[in-house]
Amino acid sequence: MTDKSAFTDEEWETVLEGPTAAGLYVVASEKGGAIRESFSMAKAYTEARQQHGDSELLDTIVSDKPKVDRSPAHSPEDLKEKTIKHLNDAVALLEEKATPEELEEYKKFIVGLAERVAEAHKGVTDKESTAIADIAGTLGIDPPSPPA
Repeated sequence: MTDKSAFTDEEWETVLEGPTAAGLYVVASEKGGAIRESFSMAKAYTEARQQHGDSELLDTIVSDKPKVDRSPAHSPEDLKEKTIKHLNDAVALLEEKATPEELEEYKKFIVGLAERVAEAHKGVTDKESTAIADIAGTLGIDPPSPPA
């Protein structure tokens, strides 16, 4: 099992920024609902904390204060690039330091969080679906099926 001590402070911050970067990318992909979607992101963390799974790493991540990259994105494309960079950097660290199971749980948590954010305001729009697909593709997992 991997815990926070396996990472430097800077590396840990990178790991923590992955989920919030993905959530904020989904929030920004569509106008309206930002407050509801932000609350949804916070609720995803709260519920994950209560579930305490097999992944000590994921339990530690959701128990820590979420980290947000405070550098401004200058366009939707810039935000997408920053999100993909955050996710790629976090995955690279986890590939090096975490177990394959922990990495998979981290990826699933991020995609689940992104889905939850998108569903928080009037259902998932095409732009939000595209953002989720970008996130899932970056993480190398299948995006969720769109609602019927």
